Amino acid sequence: MKLLVGMLEIVAEPAPTRAKIYVNQKNLSTLIMKYDPDKHHRRSIRLKGYDYTQNGAYFVTICTWQRQNLFGDIVSGQMQLSRYGEIIELYWDNLIKHHRHVELDQFVIMPNHVHGIILLTDNQVIANNDLSARLNQFRPQRHGLPEIIRGFKTFSARSINRHRKLTGVSVWQRGYYEHIIRSQESLQRIREYIINNPMNWENKDELHPNNICKWDGKIRDLGLQLDLK
Repeated sequence: MKLLVGMLEIVAEPAPTRAKIYVNQKNLSTLIMKYDPDKHHRRSIRLKGYDYTQNGAYFVTICTWQRQNLFGDIVSGQMQLSRYGEIIELYWDNLIKHHRHVELDQFVIMPNHVHGIILLTDNQVIANNDLSARLNQFRPQRHGLPEIIRGFKTFSARSINRHRKLTGVSVWQRGYYEHIIRSQESLQRIREYIINNPMNWENKDELHPNNICKWDGKIRDLGLQLDLK
């Protein structure tokens, strides 16, 4: 897997995971963005002037409302999905069906949050068995990262509340956390963090319910401050 940072081409080996990965190995080389200190501010709510519809690789974290453990339990370092966790997995996997320019990399569902790497590309990926899409002559609208996440949250929450026989009850907290991946090293470290997240749930995860402090988007193991969107 290759990534292009400025004029530097880097190579990233695929990471092992239990989750599905839908990444075109030929595309990732163009997606990592070079850091520009004039535009990128560590604590900004949204990067000033940044176009979130453009190609890029993004590390996304989405938390449940009030950090409720809705999606399952960690048992012996492994995530055991609840019915609601299975719904989340389904809607995440379906992102590539609804957004042809999206590719999915590492992803994990935790009891009260999800971490994932989303790639926006130039490709309009169409599954071989997706006849309706192949017969469709118009190009689908290209949505940016905020619209993609908003749709994922809206439709997954709606489905969960149908199963809970509830209406008007929040599943997700407002907004989401995001970090633009800018280097091969960062990509690999984020992938490893996602893979190891279930094993580190009890002792290191800032989002564990026993951590009573309000999470500010900082992941200490990665040395990252995620931006709230």
